Amino acid sequence: MNYDIKDPSLAQQGKLRIEWAGRDMPVLKKIRARVARTKPLKGVRMSCCLHVTTETANLMLVLKAAGADVVLCASNPLSTQDDTAAALVREYNIPVFAIKGEDTTTYYEHIAQALAHFPQITMDDGADLVSALQFIATKNFKAIPKPVKRWYDSLSPQKAHKLVKEVIGSSEETTTGVIRLKAMEREGILQFPVIAVNEALTKHLFDNRYGTGQSTIDGILRATNRLFAGSNVVVCGYGWCGRGVATRARGMGANVIITEVNPLRALEAVMDGYRVMPLKEAVADGDIFITVTGDINIIDTRHFLQMKDGAIVCNSGHFNVEINLRGLETITTRRRSIRPFVEEYTLKNGRHIYVLGEGRLINLAAAEGHPACVMDMSFANQALCAIYLKQNARNLERKVYDVPREIDEEIARLKLESMGIKIDKLTREQRNYLASWEIGT
Repeated sequence: MNYDIKDPSLAQQGKLRIEWAGRDMPVLKKIRARVARTKPLKGVRMSCCLHVTTETANLMLVLKAAGADVVLCASNPLSTQDDTAAALVREYNIPVFAIKGEDTTTYYEHIAQALAHFPQITMDDGADLVSALQFIATKNFKAIPKPVKRWYDSLSPQKAHKLVKEVIGSSEETTTGVIRLKAMEREGILQFPVIAVNEALTKHLFDNRYGTGQSTIDGILRATNRLFAGSNVVVCGYGWCGRGVATRARGMGANVIITEVNPLRALEAVMDGYRVMPLKEAVADGDIFITVTGDINIIDTRHFLQMKDGAIVCNSGHFNVEINLRGLETITTRRRSIRPFVEEYTLKNGRHIYVLGEGRLINLAAAEGHPACVMDMSFANQALCAIYLKQNARNLERKVYDVPREIDEEIARLKLESMGIKIDKLTREQRNYLASWEIGT
């Protein structure tokens, strides 16, 4: 078995942690028991580009139980749990290409290894696998990462021709990836149907809000050991992730400021009781800055120069582009690592800025990511959508689709069931009333 991990001897430690996470993933457990009998993905080659965590490992075990021939690579250089990667390889015979802290070249070499599986279904968190396939399909070799291009050039013409054509569909885990995929659809270059798992209500209402909220604060605390109570915390972006971060920060006693570009979200933040202002006004007050927008250069060079001495800056968006670190370098006279995942930048004006986790996902760089109980629903969506693609891909267009409503509702039902919670059902009379326009007062 081909793989690339840091240390195979960590496998037993990783196995125990995977089992621990699995205890909080009852929906996946139910799905795993079901698919182990029916094998709906039997023989399907799958390449998954996800954060290599204990929760992801439980998803991989479901896919394998369903009969899939699956490989996994990291979707972020700092998010891999090396013991989890070792356990997947040594204990469960699932090929993994991921090392925590890998450089950019290695990261894309691992993307190439995942593509070398010649997948029929891909699973992404950030759309890096699909983007590489798009570059290949459209012959955009200038944009394709060099390690992927080198691997592609090594293929025979017959294999190169097969690579994209054999993909029947994909699923996408996160907001940033959905944004990229919808851009491909608008340009008419999307090569196969994609299901936007992030758009499922059982994903973004819970994973993005509660998972990102808690794990982001967890990452900041582990990296800095700073007190949130009384601190001025600036949250850039008030989408579902921003809502979660703001709620948890306020719950710990922080004074929370929201910055937004969307008037509806800004209005909602005001109604939720937060101070809302432009970032250029917030920078002078902020003690801790957290970006969760999915866009580029949210905190820019001009903002750093106006920050307090000792301001902490971090990102919880998928890519490390929300904080302009290149711009920060241009106004820095000295840079040093002062704690694990904390870099001190001494600016030309003599002030110090502390950047956490290299500007990457702080909840995975310095902590363990989302709690397993919330990833249970997110990854249940991934598992069921993979099966849906296998069964329905021929009838789907080259578009980005929402998760079918019946899948979303089934996952919610299974989650409630696992929690021992029962709900009411509509009577026949109530169903008829809701379906009719003729019944009045």
